[in-house]
Amino acid sequence: MATYHRVVNSQKCIRAGGKHNDLEDVGRDVYHHTFFEMLGNWSFGDYFKEEACSMAWSLLTEHYGIPADRLYVSYFAGDAALGLPADEETRRIWLDIGVPPGHLLPFGLRENFWEMGDSGPCGPCTEIHYDHVGGRDAAPLVNADCPDVVEIWNLVFMQYNRVANHSLQLLPRFSVDTGMGLERLVSVLQGKRSNYDTDLFKPLLDAIHQRSRVTAYRGRSGAADEGRVDMAYRVVADHIRTLSVSIADGVHPGMSGAELVLRRILRRAVRFCIEILQVPQGTLASLVPIVAHSLGGVYPELHREADRIVDVINENEAQFLSSLQQGTRLINRTVNKMEDKNGGFPASVAWSLHRNLGFPLDLVDLMLEERGLQVDHQELDRLIADNQRVASEQQSSAGPMTLDVVSVAELQHRRVPPTNDSLKYQYQMDQDRYVFPACRASVLALYDGRSLVSEVSEGQRCGVILDQTCFYAEQGGQSHDQGYLTRDGLQDVFYSVEAVLVAGGYVIHQVTAADRLKTGDQVELHLDQAHRLACMVKHTATHILNFALRDVLGASVQQRGSHVSADRLRFDFSYKGSMSTSQLQQVERCVNDIVSANQVVDTQELPLQNAMSIAGLRTIDEVYPDPVRVVAVAVPVSELLDSRVDRRTSVELCCGTHLQQTGAIEELVIVSEKQMVKGISRVIAVTGQEALQAREAGQLLTQDVETLAARLSGSTLSCIDSAQSFAKQVGVVSDAVDNTTIPHWQRRELQSRLRALQRTSNTVIRKLEIKEAAVRAQALLEKNGEKQLLVDAMESDSESVVMKTVKQLSAILPHSQVMLLAQQGHSGKVIFACQVPKDSQSLSASEWAVAVGHHLGGSAGGTALVGKGSANTGDITDALRWAEEYARQKTGG
Repeated sequence: MATYHRVVNSQKCIRAGGKHNDLEDVGRDVYHHTFFEMLGNWSFGDYFKEEACSMAWSLLTEHYGIPADRLYVSYFAGDAALGLPADEETRRIWLDIGVPPGHLLPFGLRENFWEMGDSGPCGPCTEIHYDHVGGRDAAPLVNADCPDVVEIWNLVFMQYNRVANHSLQLLPRFSVDTGMGLERLVSVLQGKRSNYDTDLFKPLLDAIHQRSRVTAYRGRSGAADEGRVDMAYRVVADHIRTLSVSIADGVHPGMSGAELVLRRILRRAVRFCIEILQVPQGTLASLVPIVAHSLGGVYPELHREADRIVDVINENEAQFLSSLQQGTRLINRTVNKMEDKNGGFPASVAWSLHRNLGFPLDLVDLMLEERGLQVDHQELDRLIADNQRVASEQQSSAGPMTLDVVSVAELQHRRVPPTNDSLKYQYQMDQDRYVFPACRASVLALYDGRSLVSEVSEGQRCGVILDQTCFYAEQGGQSHDQGYLTRDGLQDVFYSVEAVLVAGGYVIHQVTAADRLKTGDQVELHLDQAHRLACMVKHTATHILNFALRDVLGASVQQRGSHVSADRLRFDFSYKGSMSTSQLQQVERCVNDIVSANQVVDTQELPLQNAMSIAGLRTIDEVYPDPVRVVAVAVPVSELLDSRVDRRTSVELCCGTHLQQTGAIEELVIVSEKQMVKGISRVIAVTGQEALQAREAGQLLTQDVETLAARLSGSTLSCIDSAQSFAKQVGVVSDAVDNTTIPHWQRRELQSRLRALQRTSNTVIRKLEIKEAAVRAQALLEKNGEKQLLVDAMESDSESVVMKTVKQLSAILPHSQVMLLAQQGHSGKVIFACQVPKDSQSLSASEWAVAVGHHLGGSAGGTALVGKGSANTGDITDALRWAEEYARQKTGG
């Protein structure tokens, strides 16, 4: 891609989060979508405004045959506060093309200045709008949220870069980024006034109607859409496309980033399905084959992954329906208790719904809107800020709350029994799914960070000690479980578990009390099952990795530490140096062979002495409990006890939670390997979808490197500009290789190839610069002769060429003072360099350069013999005169 200057493409786009967020508009009108196919053409430093506008107009009016009198064009009107002028250039281009003045409309920043974020490339844009009705003056309806006058194509002119202080700088090379939504274009070409009336959506809407208990889709919106039935049709039809495409690409509903956005979309669709369309559970997932039929010809992964998409949607729908029932009860109960129905809905309740049940805050707003209520958003913003502050403080503090020695002794003195946490191991597989046990418990003690207390109030941070728990406390290198507690009689108030630790046999559940809590209260524990399963996957993968490292690197490899979290695993081990590329590949292959074989993972608690007698047992230098848990892969623990020989399998002492079969790991990729200290290496690995994504990213970067290598072998670097451009592209790809999550063995190979390409390009650049400098020096000699003081201008954009030319002139004229200045054509920047004879007493090169730099408003430096500098702009003719006069004054010449 780095070598392309002009690109056309069609890409899958999801616009449901961040700056450009259409989620809340979807369903309300007939032309917004969360997922759409974007048709684009791009110029990277090639054509600009005139060509972009001309090609767009030609495609729409000539090739597609769209009547020109139905098209309206907007352009950037400028912004005086920001010092941005109106885009008169674009206006003139459209007039020259033939757009009538009445169809050419100026708009401000919001509509016609495109920015993706708070910083980065940006610029004015011009948008082409289509009037579905025609035969009228629709100019007043442009950008007025009129469903019959919609934008179909946006042409963005990337000419600025917004920096951290929010100021704008001109980009060195201008680019074009255009986007036309396929769905809107199809509605125009098929003569439909709504995207949802096209053949992209009609099969979905028909299928929804067949499964629903409401009238057929009639395309109504706003006040005409009684009961929001048609809005629900549109929401579900749009969202199932988004869900199908995203899950096929490996993005699943989750708790952060893109995964959180997808969860919001799924839950919004489910709610409209159940509450408005009155369809049975499972209907949403039943639409997946229709999406696959519609889009699968272009995106075959939709056919390939259809079963998995259905399973993911059904599973998440079931989870949400359970949460929705709880949330609805909580909202109703809160509303009934509110004395002032005109006041704001309590922000604390909305925040609890969001934090503990995963309710998007906008969904809470929608549910309250139906009841004529609003959240107290000022208070909600405060709670969000407080939560972020607490999270930040916890991150920077010494650590989570844990019992001190005095409190442990007091618990023992009170004869409080140690926590029974055996339930953390009592999960089973049922038809390839893990089922975790329910857990009810009694509050035996509360700890406020200083001492044991009998009661805590709302908002107080504390440690809760129960008689039993199903939560895993952080130990053995495995992260603690996540989830929440509910109290009997107050099931809709959630005590979010922030950390789980163990001290003296007591498991401490760290919470910030959502309501009063006292000893003797009965609670129910709600485990975050997805988080637990992810930790189980990583922990079992860590054991297999440990075995593979020893198998490949030798028996001398010893574990020196590990950490398992939901998103990755880390493993430290003794080894004399960094692993080779071949060794990394062998280790990955060994692990993935065991994973693909779907080997059984067996766990058994044994007396420590018996466990230590197992041949091939892997241990680390620590004190183990007695009895101890043994975790073995592929061979039952009982067989290992009876065997006196090493069965060459993974077998370890471990208190962590593990899979029951290895297949759930799916795949493992080592994404980092380095020596932490001499003799201790650390590997970091990912599994499952993250591993597959890492491999795909590695393949794409390999293709980029292959493209660069092919370009170099084609000997296209015939001039300095092309060679420097090539070197920059090598740098860009190198940065991507360094910072992208890919297999580490592949990173090593690509880094090696890129270093070789960079060395070759640097050599080519140096030779070309020397060659050009020789030509420039000869021309200057012919022009100036053998002067004692040679100050002149030369044509070059390269500081290096200017310096090399000065050096060549000084080699030919060893007794002359030489200074050359050049003005870069693309930036106007003035660059200069100088050199004086070795025996020069009156004129120092560095002083000469600094003086010229100061005169130009720039900077310079150097030594007594050579100097160089630059200035952002300047009158080069005046600078030449001034530099020569300065040298004459110093030398008395």
